[in-house]
Amino acid sequence: MIAVDTSVAADFLQGVASPHVQLLQDKMTSDQVCMAAVVITELLSNPTSPRLLQEFLHEVTPLEIETGYWERAGKNRAKLKAMKLKAKTADALIAQSCIDHDVPLLTRDPDFRHYAKLCGLKLAIISAAGKK
Repeated sequence: MIAVDTSVAADFLQGVASPHVQLLQDKMTSDQVCMAAVVITELLSNPTSPRLLQEFLHEVTPLEIETGYWERAGKNRAKLKAMKLKAKTADALIAQSCIDHDVPLLTRDPDFRHYAKLCGLKLAIISAAGKK
């Protein structure tokens, strides 16, 4: 199981060919894709969302919000901000959902590396062949 972030989901919906999208497609064929609620919100916020969006959202499992989620997300974000690291609110929420459910995040956004290094986020690793 992997969680997908907004950047990779948007690439998939726009038909971008990349190792990240290939891994997402591979995982989708075996029902192994989940998504944080904030990613769903970000995707639905695009006024020109692709027609495939609704079909795509039906094929992924939304991650439930666990008790204490908001507090943990805020504390992890504060930890990064105290170190003068980039820590957007949406990224903190995505990272915390993945941490809570112990699923690696498939992303092409380098800002998540701070959550991986300091907060316990697992990142999906893309090999040279494009598969984990």
